[in-house]
Amino acid sequence: METLSTGKDLLFILLLKVGAAASVAAILARSAIFRKVLFTEERDYDQKLKLTLFMTPPLVAGVFLRLVGQPYRFADLTLEGSFILGLLGGRVVGPLGGSIVSLPAFFVRHEWLSMPMAAFAGLLGGLIRQVIPNKEELWNFGPFTFLSIPRWLVRVVRHGRGAWELLPLAACLVLELGRQTLGHMVPARWLFSIDARGPWPFALLLLSTAMAVAVPIKIWNNTRVEMNLEQHQQLLLKARMDALSSQINPHFLFNTLNTVASLIRNDPDMARVVVIKLSNILRQLLRKHETFVPLRAELDFIDDYLDIEVVRFGRDNLQIFKQVDEHTLEAFVPSMLLQPIVENSLRHGLAPKLEGGRIYIRTSAQDGRLAIEIEDNGIGIPEDRLPQIYADGIGISNVHERLRVLYGGDFRMEITSRKGQGTLIRIEVPEVVTALRTAAG
Repeated sequence: METLSTGKDLLFILLLKVGAAASVAAILARSAIFRKVLFTEERDYDQKLKLTLFMTPPLVAGVFLRLVGQPYRFADLTLEGSFILGLLGGRVVGPLGGSIVSLPAFFVRHEWLSMPMAAFAGLLGGLIRQVIPNKEELWNFGPFTFLSIPRWLVRVVRHGRGAWELLPLAACLVLELGRQTLGHMVPARWLFSIDARGPWPFALLLLSTAMAVAVPIKIWNNTRVEMNLEQHQQLLLKARMDALSSQINPHFLFNTLNTVASLIRNDPDMARVVVIKLSNILRQLLRKHETFVPLRAELDFIDDYLDIEVVRFGRDNLQIFKQVDEHTLEAFVPSMLLQPIVENSLRHGLAPKLEGGRIYIRTSAQDGRLAIEIEDNGIGIPEDRLPQIYADGIGISNVHERLRVLYGGDFRMEITSRKGQGTLIRIEVPEVVTALRTAAG
């Protein structure tokens, strides 16, 4: 047992001790493998072994630093680390990890009680993990859990319910009291501990032991919460995309089926051709849903759709012009991006025209940005309606919303229109290409 000469020395050592525990926890939390093992509640033997192998090396290094010289006494986290191993790993990981951590002190300095004490701390943590019915309660243990003691007492008196997060706190205090008691009963070299003389230094020592356990758990719990939030955001994004796509697809199919219905009465042979084209479109729609597709696939889909619409309008009344940069064909774009815009041009821009209509589709890439333009020579959009274009209708509003969900603020969608001359819609998004094209470049 080592006695510090002044209260300032004790406070400094204890602060460094808590800081060392926080640093080790933060470094381990950067590993994706460690996070996966740590946040798995039911672990197999391989995962338990991985948890032990991740946590014991930094703890062993801390023991070696303490054995090197007196200034590094704060680095020895044998008791706290063993308890954390048991608390998060269970009755096997705790004693095993504690025994491994204490090996340098046991064999180098012959601290004969270091291994039994560390194994007992790991076992106690494992037993607490087993006793707590809901393992989520373990993550509630934090640096300021002791402030909940009055509320816990009121809960026990009024409702007869306890707070499981106070159990690890009590165990930390019992372990440090046990270490101090043994340190006074046996020869000083048998067990390492810091002797704090006086009530306030002793209280600080107890608090530092609890904090050295609570701070790592708090750091890992914050990481766990961030991971859960990110996962929930991804699920929310997928749900929103599915909802938007479900609005687009029925809208498109309804109008296409109306075209087929009108052709059946006037031109049955042509209706058969349109049905075949429609089956190609349906086959693509019924495939596994993908958020992004290559621009080439999106243009092929548009070709099938426009083949149907050319039949509907007549070849003399509808002409399609493409100016597609070959380098953009492998760029990924949101699926069903172009069809709602093209359909909008046909229904609202070209359908009311008496003379022939034209649609231009252009693509280009520059400075890592993909630009797509769809232009028609339709009747245009009234100037007073332009500000409300993203809120009205299904096609344009859904495309804009999908772009916003997928790209955040990193996209542009501009609509310019002149009454009686036509409408131009320009979309700019980050250019994402396939690995094949990137490797070829």
